[in-house]
Amino acid sequence: MALTLYVDTARWRAHQKHMLEQFPGIVPVCKGNGYGFGHERLAEEATRFGSDVLAVGTTYEAARIKDWFSGDLLVLTPFRRGEEPVPLPDRVIRSVSSLDGVHGLVGARVVIEVMSSMKRHGVSEQDLPHLHAAIEDVRLEGFAIHLPLDRADGSDAVEEVIGWMDRLRAARLPLHTMFVSHLKADELARLQQQFPQTRFRARIGTKLWLGDHHATEYRGAVLDVTQVAKGDRFGYRQQKAASDGWLVVVAGGTSHGVGLEAPKALHGMMPRAKGVARAGLATVNRNLSPFVWGGKQRWFAEPPHMQVSLLFVPSDAPEPQVGEELVAHLRHTTTQFDRILDH
Repeated sequence: MALTLYVDTARWRAHQKHMLEQFPGIVPVCKGNGYGFGHERLAEEATRFGSDVLAVGTTYEAARIKDWFSGDLLVLTPFRRGEEPVPLPDRVIRSVSSLDGVHGLVGARVVIEVMSSMKRHGVSEQDLPHLHAAIEDVRLEGFAIHLPLDRADGSDAVEEVIGWMDRLRAARLPLHTMFVSHLKADELARLQQQFPQTRFRARIGTKLWLGDHHATEYRGAVLDVTQVAKGDRFGYRQQKAASDGWLVVVAGGTSHGVGLEAPKALHGMMPRAKGVARAGLATVNRNLSPFVWGGKQRWFAEPPHMQVSLLFVPSDAPEPQVGEELVAHLRHTTTQFDRILDH
C-alpha cells in the first residue's frame, strides 16, 4: 500500500499540447524533484513532444538527466568559478550571470542572463560594453531574462524585456535568441511581433506540467484503523484522544514530503487571518493534514511519521476501511510518491 500519484494521461498531455501551441519554441523545465513526476518521466515527455532542449536546475541534475534526454540541456543555475566540476557532454549549455562567468567558460556554450527587476542575478547595463570582447571566447546561444511573477508596482513585463532588448541592441550584441520566463502567451506574441529577427523561447515548468490541476491527484492508502474513546492515550507522545473516533494510519509521511511545507506569500486580509489562525492551532498541537475523508481535510493525530501519517477521524464521520485511499492535497514540488499510475 502506497502514496500514489494518479495521472489522467490523456488530459495531462492535452494540456501540454495546448501549452506548446501557445508558446512556440517552448523550453520545458525539469528541475528539483521533476515537479512531482520525476526527472525520467519529464525527460520522456519532452522527448515525446519533440523538444530540442530541456532546462534543468543544476549541473548535478544535468548529469543525471543526460542519459534520459538526447537533446541539449540548459543549466539554469549560473556558473561560478570554483564550483565543483561535473563531467558533462558538449550538448550542455551553461547559464552565466557575470562577466567573470563568461571569462571562466572559454569554449563553452553559454546563455547570458541579464539582471531583471527580480534582482536575483544577471549582468548589469554597465557590463554590456565589456561583453563584446568576452563573448568572442564562448559559443553564445542567446540571452535570457527571468521576470517576477507578481508586479505590485503595475509595471509591464513586456516593457521590461523591450528595455533590455534596446540596451543589448545599442551595445551591438547579437540578438538571435532571447530566453524568457514568466510571460503570458499574448505578451510573448507582442515581443515576437516587435522583434521579428529574434527568436523568443519561453522557459516553462509549473504551467506546463502542473497547469491543469484536475489531471493529477495524490492518494494515500489506509493501512490501519483503530477505534478510540475520548481520553484514550495513543501515539509516540501518548496524547489523549479529544473525543470518540478512529486513529487512521495512512501511507505518506515526512519522507514523502507530507507535513513539510514551503512558505507562501499571503495577499489580502483573509489569507493572512487564516494563516494566523493555523499558527495558533499549531501551538496546541492541532495541525490540519492534507488528507481528505468524508469531504473534509482531517487533522493529524500527531506529527507525521517518516513513511505514514496518523490521522484522527471523529465518530460522526464514516469509518475508513483498510485498503481505501484518501485524496491528499500535496504540493507537487515537495512531494515524493511511492508509485505513479496512469489512467
